[in-house]
Amino acid sequence: KAVEAKALQRLSGADRKKLKRTIRDRFPRASDADIDALLPPKAEITVSKFQNRVHVYGVEGGFPLFFNVDGRGSEIYPTVFALWKLPEMLPYFMLKGGEVSRFVIGGADLMFPGISVAAEGLPSFSAGEPWAVKVPGNPAPIAVGSTTMSSAEALKAGLRGKALRIMHYYHLCRESVEGDYVPNSGFLEDVVLEDPSFLASNQPSDSSEGATCESDVQQSCVNNENTEGSIDVNGAISDACAASMQNDSENAAKEITMDASDLKSTANVDAAKLDIELSSLSIEDVDSHLDRCLLQALHTTVKDKDLPMPGSTSNHVLPCRPSGITLDIKKSSHKKLSKWLQAKTSTGLITVKEDKYKKEAMLISVNRGHPEYLQFKPEKRPVEKVVQAGDSAASESRSQKALEVVEVYKSSVHVNPIFASVGADTGKLYSASEATDIVFKYIEKENLVKQTNKATVVLDATLCDALFKGAIKKGSTYPTEIHKKDLGATFINRMQAHHMVTRGGESVVRKGVLKTVQIMTERRQGNKKVTKVSGLETFLIDPEALASELQKKFACSTTVAELP
Repeated sequence: KAVEAKALQRLSGADRKKLKRTIRDRFPRASDADIDALLPPKAEITVSKFQNRVHVYGVEGGFPLFFNVDGRGSEIYPTVFALWKLPEMLPYFMLKGGEVSRFVIGGADLMFPGISVAAEGLPSFSAGEPWAVKVPGNPAPIAVGSTTMSSAEALKAGLRGKALRIMHYYHLCRESVEGDYVPNSGFLEDVVLEDPSFLASNQPSDSSEGATCESDVQQSCVNNENTEGSIDVNGAISDACAASMQNDSENAAKEITMDASDLKSTANVDAAKLDIELSSLSIEDVDSHLDRCLLQALHTTVKDKDLPMPGSTSNHVLPCRPSGITLDIKKSSHKKLSKWLQAKTSTGLITVKEDKYKKEAMLISVNRGHPEYLQFKPEKRPVEKVVQAGDSAASESRSQKALEVVEVYKSSVHVNPIFASVGADTGKLYSASEATDIVFKYIEKENLVKQTNKATVVLDATLCDALFKGAIKKGSTYPTEIHKKDLGATFINRMQAHHMVTRGGESVVRKGVLKTVQIMTERRQGNKKVTKVSGLETFLIDPEALASELQKKFACSTTVAELP
């Protein structure tokens, strides 16, 4: 039978602190910052309670992150979702390969013969410790469980028997509990979005201890459950089942190979074309293309306000190369990026210095009066024009029904003097980039860039008050300078946040940060469940119209009521 939650409720402040304290003690590898990243201080944390005493914790509206198998807090484990965000929270066993992992994601416990033991030997552990399971080449754990014996006992037993009792595992499903269709590429999270209790109910069952949950979801997963059910507690797999699984995997491999044959041949042709194209470029051609791409980037994407910036070519220079050409610095006469940048520095076009901390070349300044810069005429890319035309046509077709949400900002009493100084309208709404441009215009007008360090801005009285007045504690000294990369965010934080929501021809601007739609499920009168949705008006959705649509979509009754 499918396991359903008895209750779903939010944690109080005291319970939140207790939960974080338990997690900190249970998982010493996780720092306070790591725990805050998983369970943000201002986020609502919910707990789902099940009839077999399992408690599942998560951030409201998100995936479950921790579960407690005894209801008392002494045996708490992270879910695979939490380990995907923080893989190093737990020590892990590395599997030998896919022939073992398919049993683990089918719900079987991990046996010692399936573990890949490093050259230095088996790591040290005690019985009852939480450990994760990984596969080679993937940093994301696929399961989490509890050790059944210590490392000393395992070595004494000759590394035979059960190593890890799996508590929660990643499971590839194709159908959900009630038969609702989930795409073939859909994973566990697709089902969790429909039923938050599914995650806990998808844990393998152990009837002798009653510590985990089971669900008929496993019966609907297309993973050959009959074969997996033949794995006994000692991990012995019958020859017939093993042969069946091998035949299934071989047949699937043949189908995939046949389907991908055309793709392989196409890829080989493309690779051959690329090799011919690269071999046809001489060293002089590569040097010429690099120089032209640099000048194109300096004219189009490299702005003075962004300097200094890393000297890497990936973000600015390489996107400016002609269509169909692949440039490799090793094919040039310079061989190395640093030598090429130094060569451009010697001509006076740019200024490059090495960051002594990061050990990489940094672009400090651009000489926009250099003859090469002035003589070069940047290209207008026809590809970009086509894309823009397509985007405009698509936007026109979508304008009747698409939803657009934009964060905008308005001048406040703190930053009004900056806007007045550059002649900007204080009553207008600005995007983040437009607001940042205004403060940089003021810096350019007042010549506040530090001469000895172009990445630093010296704060005059007006700019210092705009950024820090009222935000610095009494008795503390005001800063005298600020880094360029911190200036934009600090300036925007001092403005009034607004958001603009547009749907079709209707548009509205509201003060403050955008509020999300809240979806809560309650249980009433036995097995009856009610789903409450609020906050739709923020996105210009008519609750009455949506209620009528959902009534038809889900064949259920709907009502609209005022919020208390």
